[in-house]
Amino acid sequence: MARKLGTSRQRLRYHLRQLETEGLIECVAEHRNGNCVERVVRASARAFVISPEAIGRLGDTADATPDRFSAAYLMGSAARTVRDVAALDARAKTEGKRLATLTLESDIRFASPESRAAFADELTQTLARLTARYHDERAPNGRTYRLTALAHPVPPDTASRTAPRSPEVAQSQADGGGDDDA
Repeated sequence: MARKLGTSRQRLRYHLRQLETEGLIECVAEHRNGNCVERVVRASARAFVISPEAIGRLGDTADATPDRFSAAYLMGSAARTVRDVAALDARAKTEGKRLATLTLESDIRFASPESRAAFADELTQTLARLTARYHDERAPNGRTYRLTALAHPVPPDTASRTAPRSPEVAQSQADGGGDDDA
């Protein structure tokens, strides 16, 4: 594996041990081969998310990309959300609390690029009104939340996973969010 990656065995062993320490891989077998011990490892996480910062310019963050309609901005924003929520969730777990979040997800089929643009404008205006109504900078026990709305085409090889939900269904799901947030 080291040869295939163009690195030394020592460096590869170091990085594999780091991945194992972090719980991303696990040793499933060890075999003695002369002077060496061969270890067989496998991924122990269901999925991996790589922070855009880890891959340099290929992973521009939302802050570094001014075009909010670009794929780079969307991916940077989504990556920041994953990174922030993972850190907050880990902290909540160590404090024995549940992290209160809200997820709204729906598929929408636009008739045209113009209808997509009109939807984006109306959604922006509606969110601005809601934010202005509920944001209270002076609330003594308030907590600031970040709302991120993302939209991207559904990949053609996947069926629609989410039917559009009525506001009543979304509200009932939101009400179950929990009050013991970290």
